[in-house]
Amino acid sequence: MTVMSADMTTRPAGSGPGSSPAGAALPMIELTDVSRVYRLDGLVVTALAAVTLTVRAGEFVVVLGPSGSGKTTLLNLVGGLDVASGGEIRVGGRMVSGASRGALAEYRRHTTSFVFQTFNLFPGLTALENVEFAADASGRAAAATIARDRLAQVGLADRANHFPHQLSGGEQQRVAIARALATGNPVLLADEPTGELDFRTGVQVLELLRAQATADRAVLVVTHNREIARIADRVIELSSGAVVRDGPPAGGRADVADLHW
Repeated sequence: MTVMSADMTTRPAGSGPGSSPAGAALPMIELTDVSRVYRLDGLVVTALAAVTLTVRAGEFVVVLGPSGSGKTTLLNLVGGLDVASGGEIRVGGRMVSGASRGALAEYRRHTTSFVFQTFNLFPGLTALENVEFAADASGRAAAATIARDRLAQVGLADRANHFPHQLSGGEQQRVAIARALATGNPVLLADEPTGELDFRTGVQVLELLRAQATADRAVLVVTHNREIARIADRVIELSSGAVVRDGPPAGGRADVADLHW
């Protein structure tokens, strides 16, 4: 039996994302010499410059860098929300770079889940309906039950029937995280997931995100908060669109309970 990837190449059965003959996780996210260049009113802005990196299933990776370093651009390219100017992006065995709009839409539904910095909740849907929509769109059975469970995970079971405008910024962020968890997709992308949260809630959210890597997802978190990088398996630092460091946290990985900010 073979498994067909989105770029119509085939892989032997049992060699898909997250598996290998030896049991070691295979690459889930692969970027090779990826660049993103914007041209605006005669100006050329290089957001990413020849970035090469790999993230495996089961890894919790934090991308650090100041504003303008290319962090969100990197996340958008992996998530299929933006198109690379050069290089190759392969996620879960799919060739993302060069894919058609239809293929990218299918990819986003079944491969990646996004926690946006600006929440992007549907204003006319309740918290429960926002989360249920994501579970349903990714093809999961019992979407309503999954949505209730995920809202409970982020501490919002009692806010399920509230609309986004009735929720605080922190609560909206937690709904956005519940929505991402509800899809069950193998790649989880988070852009400043604790930015609108108090410390206690932020720690709870980070525990949830770390647990997703334990469940064999590839988790990529973008943040400017260096403290969060302490709990990562790997830390990738960007500066002016280039990777300047890629390795374990300085001093070794810490537990979420050891964080403070």
